[in-house]
Amino acid sequence: MSRIAATFARLAAEGRKALIPFITAGDPEPGLTLPLMHALVSGGADIIELGVPFSDPMADGPTIQRASERALSFGVSLHVVLGMVHEFRKLDAKTPIVLMGYANPIEAYGHEAFARDAAAAGVDGVLTVDYPPEECAGFADLLQGQGIDPIFLLAPTSDAKRITEVAELGSGYIYYVSLKGVTGSAAIDLDEVARRIPLIREKVGMPVGVGFGIRDAASAARIAGVADAVVIGSRIIEVIEQGPADAAPARVTAFLHEVRAAMDAPSGETQG
Repeated sequence: MSRIAATFARLAAEGRKALIPFITAGDPEPGLTLPLMHALVSGGADIIELGVPFSDPMADGPTIQRASERALSFGVSLHVVLGMVHEFRKLDAKTPIVLMGYANPIEAYGHEAFARDAAAAGVDGVLTVDYPPEECAGFADLLQGQGIDPIFLLAPTSDAKRITEVAELGSGYIYYVSLKGVTGSAAIDLDEVARRIPLIREKVGMPVGVGFGIRDAASAARIAGVADAVVIGSRIIEVIEQGPADAAPARVTAFLHEVRAAMDAPSGETQG
C-alpha cells in the first residue's frame, strides 16, 4: 500500500480527515524548506504538497506567484526540489509528499527520468496543473509504474466526462478546486462544495480533497465535514511572509495547530 493510501486508510479508521498544507520549495530561501516541511508535520500535516517553482503559473494567485519568484531567484529547479525530498526522507519516512507544479519543468527533465528520480527521492504523488487527463495517459502510467500516484484536479465546471477520465487515470486522491479562478482569489462557497463532493466521491472511488479559498480554522473544519482532505496553500505562504524568515517554521506550526484542532473537534463544537 502506498504512503498516500495508508494515510487515508489510517485517518478513516480514526474518523479524521487529512490536512494537506502546501508550501513552495525554496521559499523564502532554500535553507528553510526542510525546516518548514518538518514544521508542517509538527503542526498536524498528514500529507505535504510541495510546490515546484515555475515562472508562469497559470493557476496560482499573487501570493504563490511571489513564493515562486523568491524560490527561482535562488535557482531552485526541479532537480533541487527532488534533492530536498531526498533529504526530508532521511528524517521522515512516513509523511507522503506530493509535488505540485507545471508541465514545463517535467518536459525539460524527461518523463521517464523524472518518474525514476522522483521515486528514488521518495515522492509519493505528482499533481501537474496543466496536464489534463486526455493528454497524459502515458505519463500517468510511468508514474504508477514507479509507485507514484498521478493526482488530478477537478473544478466546479468539470463535467461527467472529465470526472470519468480522472477516475480512470488518477490515484491517491482527487484535488477539487473549490473556486473558479486562481489560488487565494475569493472566499470559498461552502454550500456548493458540500453539494458537489459526495457526487464526485461516488464517481471517482477515491478520497477527495478540497483546496483554493480555505484561509482559517473555521472554514477548514467546515470543509472537513464534507471532504476527505483539506488543502491550504496561499494562507500558509502569507504566514511565512508575516515575519522574520528564521521564525517562519514556528509560525507555520502554530497556524496548523489551530487548523488541526478545528478539524478534529467534535461536530458542532465552536473553535475560538
